[in-house]
Amino acid sequence: MSTFPERRLRRTRRTPAMRRLSTEHHLVAAQLVLPVFVKEGIDEALPIASMPGVMQHPLEAIAGVVTDAADAGVGGIMLFGVPAVRDAEGSGAVAEDGILNRAIRVARDAAQGRITVQADLCLDEFTDHGHCGLLAADGSVDNDATLEVYAQMALAQARAGAEVLGLSGMMDGQVAVIRGALDAAGYIDVALLAYSAKYASAYYGPFRDAVESTLQGDRRTYQLDPANGREGVAEAMQDIAEGADYVMVKPAGPYLDVLARVADAATVPVWAYQVSGEYAMIELAARAGAIDRERTIAESLVGIRRAGADVILTYWAREVADWIRAGKDFA
Repeated sequence: MSTFPERRLRRTRRTPAMRRLSTEHHLVAAQLVLPVFVKEGIDEALPIASMPGVMQHPLEAIAGVVTDAADAGVGGIMLFGVPAVRDAEGSGAVAEDGILNRAIRVARDAAQGRITVQADLCLDEFTDHGHCGLLAADGSVDNDATLEVYAQMALAQARAGAEVLGLSGMMDGQVAVIRGALDAAGYIDVALLAYSAKYASAYYGPFRDAVESTLQGDRRTYQLDPANGREGVAEAMQDIAEGADYVMVKPAGPYLDVLARVADAATVPVWAYQVSGEYAMIELAARAGAIDRERTIAESLVGIRRAGADVILTYWAREVADWIRAGKDFA
């Protein structure tokens, strides 16, 4: 085996062109998904203070958001609803005229097959207690009762036109129950994205501002312990066995080890969600002059890609798609 000086590993790094030639991983706009917040009862977009550059959109603006993302080549939008009224059962999640289901219909009409319309399937935005499921008498989250509502929610979203349902509630058996309900109703082509390795993370803080969360307590009885890696892989394997079309690791950046392990084991495409806290830290650090904003965004996304993500949900999807189309050089 040759060694220095015959073997010089720096040769392939000498120039931008050489570095581009040697690049192992690339960002692809068609494999980026833009999370979109639609808020009931507003008539103009509202900024989210903890997420500079991200907005809550009125229903009337969703068609434009979808068209703009499609024009940029973004692969999908993931819709999150912010209802005006919430209750203990999260009834707005299953109502045909609920804000999320109305937004799905608007988005699907605007998409015209050029971008996938995806919807968050969870009760946390719709319950007055802020949990991802129904509460039992003792205040715990009732897994099996929640599954019945998830099935209704899936059918409502499928009827509205969602192509991918993002199962983010972390209830045991949710993939199997929802797949069964959809298939029985004839929605055999609606795809399921399982938020399989979803950790009980502090990085979700700005998202909870975005959806105006009413959470009481925490979600540690159903989301994963940040200390556990094998458990994340086990959750993904279980979801695949139940019929998930895609599995996800969330958050992305702090869990690249889990992402890599899931990607090695999975037999379906693996997604990762670069969550609100990851976004906010980079934006705020850049505003303080501590880091180069664009290079840091690109590096964070390439790192997620390198760890094994086939698709990335990121609040920068629209902006990065423009960079890709313009041939922006980060080499």
